[in-house]
Amino acid sequence: MDRRGFLKATAAAGALGGLGSGRLASPALAQGAAARTLRFVPQANLANFDPVWGTQYVVRNAGALVWDTLYGVDDKLEPQRQMVEGEEVSQDGLTWTFRLRPGLKFHDGEPVLAKDVVASLNRWSARDSMGQMIRAIQNEVAAVDDRTFVWKLKSPYPKMKFALGKTNSPFGIVMPERIAKTDPFSQITEYVGSGPMRFKRDEWVPGAKAVFEKFAGYVPRDEPGNWLAGGKRMLVDRVEWVIMPDTATASAALQNGEVDWWENPISDIIPTLKRNRNIAVDIADPLGNIGVFRMNHLHPPFNDVRARRAILMATSQEDYMAAIVGDDAALWKPLPSFFTPNTPLYTEAGGEIMKGPRRLDEAKRLLQESGYKGEPIVMLVAQDQPITKAQGDVAADMLKKIGVNVDYVATDWGTVGQRRASKALPSQGGWHIFFTWFGGADCINPAPNNGVRAGGDTAWWGWPNSPECEALRNEWFAAPDLAAEKAVMARYNKALMDFAIYNPTGFFLAYQAWRKNVSGVVKGPLPFFWGVSKS
Repeated sequence: MDRRGFLKATAAAGALGGLGSGRLASPALAQGAAARTLRFVPQANLANFDPVWGTQYVVRNAGALVWDTLYGVDDKLEPQRQMVEGEEVSQDGLTWTFRLRPGLKFHDGEPVLAKDVVASLNRWSARDSMGQMIRAIQNEVAAVDDRTFVWKLKSPYPKMKFALGKTNSPFGIVMPERIAKTDPFSQITEYVGSGPMRFKRDEWVPGAKAVFEKFAGYVPRDEPGNWLAGGKRMLVDRVEWVIMPDTATASAALQNGEVDWWENPISDIIPTLKRNRNIAVDIADPLGNIGVFRMNHLHPPFNDVRARRAILMATSQEDYMAAIVGDDAALWKPLPSFFTPNTPLYTEAGGEIMKGPRRLDEAKRLLQESGYKGEPIVMLVAQDQPITKAQGDVAADMLKKIGVNVDYVATDWGTVGQRRASKALPSQGGWHIFFTWFGGADCINPAPNNGVRAGGDTAWWGWPNSPECEALRNEWFAAPDLAAEKAVMARYNKALMDFAIYNPTGFFLAYQAWRKNVSGVVKGPLPFFWGVSKS
């Protein structure tokens, strides 16, 4: 369905006064029970559920309900104590001693012990980019007693608390020891956390719904909730995620009161929602998002930097952003960078390749020089994610113009999440290209930014390998002040552009929408359910 056809279909769906034909099966609830149940339309299907194994935001968002973390960042991106009662750092910065809050419990009724934390940190640090840095300099992480553990390092790591409290996946969730001992490169099959909500696995229907139930044993912190920090006080008893990949269906359901909150309505439907006096609409996150066209560095042609740079040279960010956000120019901006605009470390150094008129003939010639001879290029495009589908459709057209034989694999977001982890040949179940996006909070600097890691096998999907880029990242970590950080960032962004680590398709803002009988919805990089109530 094209954009204008979608608007007509949505208007028709809204005029029905109901979903009709059993489109959304839902038993009638008593008024009190309805007020205690929040029905939420997430960005995508929760096809798998392991916030350490993968980096999909939909999995992280669900994980934040079920598992708690040692620290959590607030709306100033400052890490605050969460499961931790206190910490001490030795004068030389080499020994961190942490003490857990008393009374922490898992959903199976067992106490949270230091041995659980140690096992969880070992699993997390094998997958997360900041965790890998800590792992590389650690002597040991060990339990001292039931509530105390130590992390002993070979060299200081001043960003420890941020690493343990950041918003992006993999994030440092705490699991029972028996679950945390699962191979970090395999998915867990038991979902026991210590967060404010318990996952109702018996009601999980991938592709249809996921259900979370308030955990009576959760003891929130005394401070007010603030993003991932503070007291995560649940004001509803039950959160139901209702999977609705069809935007017309989701729009009608929200307008008719059959769901309460829609995570990411597309921009074309926003005027319709704003005209409904029962609906509130706002930008979901002022830090925005960065579109991502990711190439696989392991296999030809993208194992050759010339092929990757050909893609950057041919990319019109205006085309990608128009496909994602529509005609509202205030919702996007060009991004010749890998970092979040209007933040202290933003730089466009080295981004000239993405500026000015697009050079398709030159890109085609550079692609041929890389050795590309018309082989099928396997491009994974999730159809149930408007952001990824829009990018995939624009990319398919652009790639054909520079002589690429596109094998357009139309699939779903869950399948992309599984398949992009494969290093197999593209013709044997692997891939050349997939599309996603990064939240702006995850790209404010190199620390949480998974997309710019270039450590080969330890890097994010695509496995880029650039010792120069990694050295500059490490130099940024060692910078003594903001001025020094900025100097490194200019060289770092240029090196990443020269290496064409991935193709940024632009910076954009996205909306969220909810019914006005729901209160407590805040702006941020993920939906924060604590503090949200429904009348």
